[in-house]
Amino acid sequence: MLTADLYYSFRSPYSYLAIGRYRQLMRDYYLTITLRPVYPVAIRNPGFFKTVNPLWVPYLLSDVVRVAEYNGLPFNWPRPDPVVMDAETRKISDDQPYIHRLTWLGVLAARRGLGVEFAAEVGHTLWGERVENWFEPDKLAVPVARAGLDLAELEAELAQGTDALDAEVEANQAAQEAAGHWGTPCLVFEDEPFFGQDRIDMAIWRMKQRGLTARA
Repeated sequence: MLTADLYYSFRSPYSYLAIGRYRQLMRDYYLTITLRPVYPVAIRNPGFFKTVNPLWVPYLLSDVVRVAEYNGLPFNWPRPDPVVMDAETRKISDDQPYIHRLTWLGVLAARRGLGVEFAAEVGHTLWGERVENWFEPDKLAVPVARAGLDLAELEAELAQGTDALDAEVEANQAAQEAAGHWGTPCLVFEDEPFFGQDRIDMAIWRMKQRGLTARA
């Protein structure tokens, strides 16, 4: 059984576009992938969208649609956006009611060994089904249950305090940078980073060199 770490942002469209393949890898091969949730770049660097090349955002918005179409995946931007920002000024709001909670829930799922399942099911609800007001408990509970988890149980643990969860996210971010990258999705196998949904095949190639075998 080989192991790898997946650094994942719940606001990254490319993370959503890749998570199904990562999940399938664990079904097809003797491989365990541990989800390592990180905060999106908009949270880690609130000034990012003000300094990035103006062509970057329009290209991203068209490319993710193209990638989704190429892979036969449904794609819509979540409503609401997990990160609250002004679309015109690109200013990141100081009040972020969604992304921290969603990331912390991902940490709790990962602690239970179901991080990839949680990311896949919740990602489908946000980006694929585009469920309006996905954050409402009755709506979020549906994909969480599909992942094999109980939202009420996770929420009860959140209510006990989030400092340790926040520290774990920060530790994930530090570990990812130590491995050699900062973007998501990023699979790290034996300290080698494979950044992007277009590097999955190369990651498989490397793991097969290290003995990755298909399940019967």
